[in-house]
Amino acid sequence: MITLKSGDEIIRMRDAGRIAAIAREIGGECVREGVTTAQIDREIKKSILSHGAKPSFLGYGGFPASACISVNEEIIHGIPSSNRVLKNGDIVKIDVGAFYKGYHGDCAATFTVGNVSEEAQRLISVTKESFFKGIAAIKDGARLGDIGYAIQSYVESFGFSVVREYIGHGIGRKLHEDPEVPNYGTAGRGQRLREGMTIAIEPMVNAGDWNVRVLDDEWTVVTADGKLSAHYENTVAITANGVLILTDPS
Repeated sequence: MITLKSGDEIIRMRDAGRIAAIAREIGGECVREGVTTAQIDREIKKSILSHGAKPSFLGYGGFPASACISVNEEIIHGIPSSNRVLKNGDIVKIDVGAFYKGYHGDCAATFTVGNVSEEAQRLISVTKESFFKGIAAIKDGARLGDIGYAIQSYVESFGFSVVREYIGHGIGRKLHEDPEVPNYGTAGRGQRLREGMTIAIEPMVNAGDWNVRVLDDEWTVVTADGKLSAHYENTVAITANGVLILTDPS
């Protein structure tokens, strides 16, 4: 069941979203050659706790860290490790959630280490822009399929593909709520979008095809063909005045 949020609830979610966004930004500032993903995770946790919030992901379903940090062909749910040392040319996906005063904020972005390939830079840029194509589709009378169609058609116009097995989601008092928010779809189909809906829109885009597999750690999702993947996410609210990005550090 979809839970519509009041104006007061959206304000509270914006507080949680801001904390998550600041932590995402701090994580991105840590991305450089020689740093481990565990070091980045520690700084993210420290940031979230300093604002009186809790990391949404820590312990969620048994996840052992405060952030998901996925490198290169890893798409999502990468477990931070002191053995994973970043090197020049890596692309690093940082996914962060913060729980504050009863509500969650969830966001992600892809960062670069040193000099990355032109393809990697294009992939990251297209992934981020596809998010904004998705929210531009949220208008009076729009449906969930309009968001997915906007993302998918933009991504595929560059020869990339959107992941099918993992999608965006509703968010609020729970980290994952209804509705499911695919990054692909048919325009004019699906749940009608309504004022008060709060959703996490998160394109996951592969340089190759959209097939994935899960590593033996039972968390880390990678591209089946070993090619690069990028990720970008924000929590948004649908309001009477349009779409409000809740995971804004400002």
